[in-house]
Formats: sequence, C-alpha cells, structure tokens
Amino acid sequence: MNKLRSLVIDDEPNARMRLRRLLSDDERVEVIGEAKDGLEAVAEIQRLTPDLVFLDVQMPGLDGFETLKALPSELTLPLIIFVTGFHEHAMAAFEANAIAYLLKPIEPERLREMVERAWRLQHFAEDRAQATDQVHQFTANVPPNFRQIVARKLDRFLLLDPSEILYFYMDHGIVRARTSDDNVWVNYQLGDLEHGLREFQFFRAHRASLVNLRRVKEIRPNTRSAFLLIMDDTAKTQIEVSERQARALRAIIPGL
Repeated sequence: MNKLRSLVIDDEPNARMRLRRLLSDDERVEVIGEAKDGLEAVAEIQRLTPDLVFLDVQMPGLDGFETLKALPSELTLPLIIFVTGFHEHAMAAFEANAIAYLLKPIEPERLREMVERAWRLQHFAEDRAQATDQVHQFTANVPPNFRQIVARKLDRFLLLDPSEILYFYMDHGIVRARTSDDNVWVNYQLGDLEHGLREFQFFRAHRASLVNLRRVKEIRPNTRSAFLLIMDDTAKTQIEVSERQARALRAIIPGL
C-alpha cells in the first residue's frame, strides 16, 4: 500500500507534535517532514513534493494562504488540508468551496475523515485534479496581503519586507525584485503585487515595472516618457513612467 507522503506545517511545536502523534495511528499516512513557518514550508514542499500537506492557516510571516501563493505556478500542488483556529465565517467559506479543513484543537474522528477523503482523492486522478483546482481558486480569491515577500536567489529562499524593495520588474517572463544591494526573483505576478502592495505605496510605472514610491528620491520630466523616477539607491536607478500611467502618478502626487 502506497502511503500518503505527508508534510505537517505549523508554527507551534506542540501542535506539530500532537498532529504527528495522531497521524501515527493511521497506516495510510507517512509523515515525511515538517515546517515551522511559511518560508520553510515553501522550500520543503518543493524539496519533498509531498502527496498531502497539513497547513496551518495562521502563522507569523507568511500565513497558509500566502504560502501557497508563493509556490511556483509550474509546481503540482499537493492535496491540502487547512488547519485553522478560525470559526464560523472561515469554516463556512471552506465548506462552501468544498475545501478540506481541520479545526483546532483537532478531533481524532474529524482527522480520520479528512485522511479518508485525501486517500480517495489520491487514487482517483480526475477527483484529485478537481480538488487541486478548488484549492487554487479558493486561495486566489483570498485578498492578497503581502506583509512579507518570498524571494529566491540560487538555492536560498529570502523573506523581504516590502520597504526593502526598490521596484519589481519583468525579465524575460520572470518577475524580479531589486533591493539596494541585491537582485532576486519572486513567484508572484506583477498584477497581484500591484493589488497587494497598494498600502505600501507601490506604483505601476508601466506594464513591466512596479515601483516603491517611498524609495523615489527625485522625479524628472523625460523626453522619451512622461517622467523619470530616480530611486534612492547608490546607482540612482532611473525608471520611466509611461504616458498612460502619468495621469495616475499626478493623482497620487499633486503638483507634478
């Protein structure tokens, strides 16, 4: 019998330990690893490619939803069982979207039900694909909240505060982030970043760049475009603002 290769993700050591203990009684499950936060979870999901993930919704840094959004789009998503301390409205949202969840403190009987569901899905490809699509759609509809940005450089994952980032830009189909002293790539779309980083004053200068206005040192008129944004890094990087976006910039910064 091929067991469900499973990953336990929770920021509370006692919660991970208890869930592992409960799962040890189920011969259909093999716990192959665990993660204590969203950043570690992103790395471990890609490294271990589990069949099933028990994913805590409420974690510092990246929460459960942000963790899934930070995974590469080309990665085959494992089966997900969300673990949550939320009540009423969140439970209703999970149930309305047919999303598997466990409510803390986890009840053994409910856990057996969710493992049974995952076991059935794992062995029926069409049902499994449908469940994966439901999780994708569900997390896509959760409003983005980029309190932290997951970035990657070589084989390392980094967790960046939005204030550290000068701008995002497209580079041959890859979204990259530029800080004062580094250049990294991210697994997000520019449109999602634009929507999720509005409170941090990121501005879509043109189709291929998203700029942190708090890191702009100077704005100049430009013959090739409406404006040039001069960033506050040592290289004084220049970013063009398209004619189309000039009006939006004037609305944000009166007096231009």
